[in-house]
Amino acid sequence: MAGKIIKVAILGQGRSGRNIHGWYLNTAKDKYKIVAVCDPLPDRRERAEKEYGCDVYDDYKRILKRQDIDLFVNALPSHLHVPVTKDILKAGFNVLCDKPLARKVKEVDMLIETAEKNGKVLAIFQQSRYSPAFQQIKKIIRSGVLGRVIQINIAYNNFSRRWDWQTLQKYYGGSLLNTGPHPLDQALDLLNTDKMPKVTCIMDRVNTYGDAEDYVKLLLQVPGKPLIDLEISSCCAYPLFTYHIQASRGGLKGTMTHLDWKYYKPSEAPKVKLQESPISGPDGTPTYCVDNLKFYEEHWDIPEGTDMFTMMVSSFYNMLYKTLVYGKPLEITPQQVRQQIAVIEECQRQNRDVYGKV
Repeated sequence: MAGKIIKVAILGQGRSGRNIHGWYLNTAKDKYKIVAVCDPLPDRRERAEKEYGCDVYDDYKRILKRQDIDLFVNALPSHLHVPVTKDILKAGFNVLCDKPLARKVKEVDMLIETAEKNGKVLAIFQQSRYSPAFQQIKKIIRSGVLGRVIQINIAYNNFSRRWDWQTLQKYYGGSLLNTGPHPLDQALDLLNTDKMPKVTCIMDRVNTYGDAEDYVKLLLQVPGKPLIDLEISSCCAYPLFTYHIQASRGGLKGTMTHLDWKYYKPSEAPKVKLQESPISGPDGTPTYCVDNLKFYEEHWDIPEGTDMFTMMVSSFYNMLYKTLVYGKPLEITPQQVRQQIAVIEECQRQNRDVYGKV
């Protein structure tokens, strides 16, 4: 199987289908080959034919009649992810579905069942799991230098107005379903539990021209795990940090390209004990607790010349290639994404006044 070329059909040539999947797959010719593209717009089909040298279609069901496809990439609009992915799996093909996979848990369960019944791979494009900064954060936490992690803030914030189809509920729009799968996947990976977190969520519509939310404040709580404070806002004119960690021996702050963290070593910390009587300074006057801790500070920058976007996409597709060719387990499973959709569904339930009936 070494050196096998995976033949790919891409459904959709929008921002994701062309600018992410098409762009990368057309450069990874040692592993993948685009052999078919489907899009309802004639100009996009013509462009795909020229750029990839592939067959083009206006109806994906025509591609399902082919026998030479190893992988379908479902990069159609979000509300088509579930029905089209189901059709692909039932036809006997492996499928990589863009995010969001679905809007409801029952839809995810149906897709998992369909994939298992037909013996096919169902993968979900959660490439942000491979963010260099996120991988570095996981490494720092695992090292133990920060001690017990108490709270993790993840903020995907900016200030912007938006008026495209992804602002509409009927197309599975809104910040939680559009942007949310990226930080939410990271948050759940950090929690690393099969338990459903306690969800507290507030959503609002601020600068969007559609009927779905563009502000999300989400708290995730699991006993014995750090509190996750996740924020997605389109009305944040002064975004500070993407990541902010509070821990028992120090903390971390940073963005997707730069991280700072500091910590003290318990073995070097001055010995102190609880004192109930008033505390006085050397001159006998009242004073506050003064803790002379020696902090160690470290920093991380994304390696020079590294394109974060390229690294995330290539890492995901390299992982998927090993699954398709060598049978290795997916590192990001449908069951993990099921937990993500369960959280999203609960957020929408708590915000019916904003999100409507779910």
